[in-house]
Amino acid sequence: MLGLYVHVPFCLRKCPYCSFYSVRYDEGTAESYTRALIRNIKEYRGRGLKADTLYFGGGTPSLLTPAQIGDIIEECRLAFTLDDAEITLEANPCTVDAEKLRSFRAAGVNRLSFGIQSADDGRLGFLGRLHDYDTAVRAVNDAAAAGFENISGDIMLGAAGEDCDTLRATVGELCSLPLKHISAYMLKIEEGTPFDNDKVKSLTADDDLMSELYLTAVEELEKRGFMQYEISNFAREGYESRHNNKYWECEKYLGFGAAAHSFSEGRRYCCPPDVKLFIESDVQPCEVTEAEVNGAEEYILLGLRLTKGISLERVAGYFCEKSAENIRRLAETYSKHGLVILDGDRLSLTAKGFLVSNSIIAEFIDAAYS
Repeated sequence: MLGLYVHVPFCLRKCPYCSFYSVRYDEGTAESYTRALIRNIKEYRGRGLKADTLYFGGGTPSLLTPAQIGDIIEECRLAFTLDDAEITLEANPCTVDAEKLRSFRAAGVNRLSFGIQSADDGRLGFLGRLHDYDTAVRAVNDAAAAGFENISGDIMLGAAGEDCDTLRATVGELCSLPLKHISAYMLKIEEGTPFDNDKVKSLTADDDLMSELYLTAVEELEKRGFMQYEISNFAREGYESRHNNKYWECEKYLGFGAAAHSFSEGRRYCCPPDVKLFIESDVQPCEVTEAEVNGAEEYILLGLRLTKGISLERVAGYFCEKSAENIRRLAETYSKHGLVILDGDRLSLTAKGFLVSNSIIAEFIDAAYS
C-alpha cells in the first residue's frame, strides 16, 4: 500500500548542521502553503489509491496549527482512505505544549517524532537547538498524557565534547522517557551549512570516535530494549516506523509540498524546493530525478540498510544464480571480520558492517554483475 509524505518546510530558525530545504515560518505563508497542499492532494480523489502511512516531515511540521494538520489529514482520508494508518508528525519540543499536543491527537496524528538530539544542554546549544533538555522531557511526557502511545526521539551522535560516557548518559535519559522508538544519527558536516568550517569540524567527533559512539549507541539501546532494525533506527517490539520501512523495502510513496520526493511506477521524482512556486502553481511542479529505477540494485542497496537484510534467493531472481553465489562467497569473507551475517538464505550487515556499509554494498553490487 502507498505511503504519503508531506513536507512542511518552515522553521523558527535553521539548525546550523541542517541541509534540508526550509524557510522562516510566518503564519500567512503557512496558511497559503496548507491550502496548496490540500489542493494537490485533492487531485487524487477517485483514483482508487489507498495509503496506510502518512508522514509530516520538515522543517518543523509542528509549527502548523492542529487545525491545519487536521485539514490535510482529512483530505488525505478522502483521497487515499488511510485505513488503520500510521500518521506521524515531526515536532520540535519548543513548538508544542500540552494543549497543542492534545489537539494534534484529536486531529488524527497517532505518532510523534521529537527532535531531542541530546540530554546535555551544552551540546544542544552547540547544535543550535532552541530547546533545553527539560523542555524536551516535558514535551514527551505531555505527549504521553495526551494519548500518544507511539513516540519517537532523535539522538545526534558526535557533537562537541561527546564521548562514550556522555552518550551513555543521553541514551539512559531518553530510555527512561515514554518513548517506543529512537533514531540515532551520526552528525555529518554538510557542504554549504554554517557548520562547514574548520573550527566546527575540529570540535566534532573524528571517524574513529564516531565509530565508537555509534557502536556504543547500538549496545546501550539494545541493552534497554530498543532493538536495531535499520542503520540509524531502534524500536521496542512492534514499534518500527511503518512509513520509513517503505523507503527501505522499495514500496511506493507519494510526496506533497516543496522539496518532497516520490517513488512510483518505477521512477523517482520531486517537487522543486521553492515554497512560492508551490503555492502559486495550480498543480504541484514535478521534476524526474530517476526515470528508470534499477529494482535489482535497489533491493541490495536499500535492503542492506535493514538488520533483516536481503534474501539471496531474491537476488538470484533479480539477477541470476551465479550473481547470488558471487555475493555469498564475498559475504563469507566479510563474515570472518564480523561485518556480515550469513544465515541460510539471509544476508545482513552487523553494527560494525553498517559503519562501512557504502563500500560493502558497492562490492556486493559489483559481484552481482561479475
